Amino acid sequence: MKDKILRFLDFAIYWSIVIMPFSVAVAPGIANTFIGLFSVSFIIKKSITRQAFSTDRLTLVSFGLFFAASAISIMNSVSYGASFGGIIKLLKYILIFLVCSEEVRDKKHITRIIIAICSGVCLAAIDALWQMVFGYDFIHRIAIQAAIGLPRPTAAFPNPNVFGIYMTALTPLIFGLTFFYFKGRNKILMFFASVLGLLGVYLSLSRGAGLGIFLAILFLSIANKKKLLTSILVGILIAFPFVMPKNIKQWAKEVNYNPLVMMCNRDRISIYNNTINMIKHHPFIGVGLNTFSRNYGKYKTEQAEKYAHTADTIYAHNIYLQMAGEVGLLGLAMFLLFLFQVFRQAFNALRKLNDEYLKIIGLSLVACVIAFLVNGLTETSLYYPRVAMVFWYIIGISLALNKFVDGQKT
Repeated sequence: MKDKILRFLDFAIYWSIVIMPFSVAVAPGIANTFIGLFSVSFIIKKSITRQAFSTDRLTLVSFGLFFAASAISIMNSVSYGASFGGIIKLLKYILIFLVCSEEVRDKKHITRIIIAICSGVCLAAIDALWQMVFGYDFIHRIAIQAAIGLPRPTAAFPNPNVFGIYMTALTPLIFGLTFFYFKGRNKILMFFASVLGLLGVYLSLSRGAGLGIFLAILFLSIANKKKLLTSILVGILIAFPFVMPKNIKQWAKEVNYNPLVMMCNRDRISIYNNTINMIKHHPFIGVGLNTFSRNYGKYKTEQAEKYAHTADTIYAHNIYLQMAGEVGLLGLAMFLLFLFQVFRQAFNALRKLNDEYLKIIGLSLVACVIAFLVNGLTETSLYYPRVAMVFWYIIGISLALNKFVDGQKT
């Protein structure tokens, strides 16, 4: 009986990990169902087998410190209910990356995960193109949005920026395998998936997503010593101001080509200054986990509001500022320590892996994390549950590659 239960749990964990990134492109409820399934199955399995964790201990400790700093911030919380909800989210996120880190089995499992990721990105991009043509997406019939006279598709996501975050977080993996590993028919198939992914990022008109994907691809080209691709990317950066849509050119002229305003908008500059004021008042432990919006109105200043009037309840549109506001500079420092450990583990695996397929996957996953974190400079990407789960998933898969180092599993 015990063996049958363990086989069922392994089956549930295996396929839930595979399907989860695709399901995010469809609906959050479906994605959360698979997360719940592999989390509960993982906990039961660990309870039965009592096996020790294989994930790097320092990485787990650093996340534990981040969790502790977040819990301490509740001392200043204006809503214990909201902060308790934040604790539940953190527990969910640690389970996502822990299960993926512990339970990715072999190269075949990783290949199936990549197929699911490609399928999700392609589905979202095709849905966005459908939305551009017909005015609504074919999954949930969400109406297309617009900005400065330009259409901005959302696909099955709540808004174009969240759609852009999803595409930016996963497309570097597809791009890396397309241009630095696959050959023949597989390369052609992956090329089309890469084009759809890049097209989706472009159609979202999300500046943070665009910058994230650009720097991720630049990282991949430099890491793989591709001088031609690096030159092309630099050329695109130089040429873009001359070939960007007319509406964007006109808008850039209206803001006097101010690079900060062009990247962030005046309202976000106001939000950033108000958030800095919040941090100044509670620098060490913040205003309380998951209570940024509830506190924002209290820290608005007349000087900051001169840039643009902002609502009393809003997100920071910057993951680092919002984190510092909620859990203080201590919490932000612990999060950065956790990221350092993740990158340390990723590059440790890259140095030791002999399998070229796994090495390109590892490098591309690092590019995915970079894209997400860069996007977080102008978006509250870690605070959108729909796409935050993708970030922790990517980290988990990246950490899983370390188990392939010693045995070089196939």
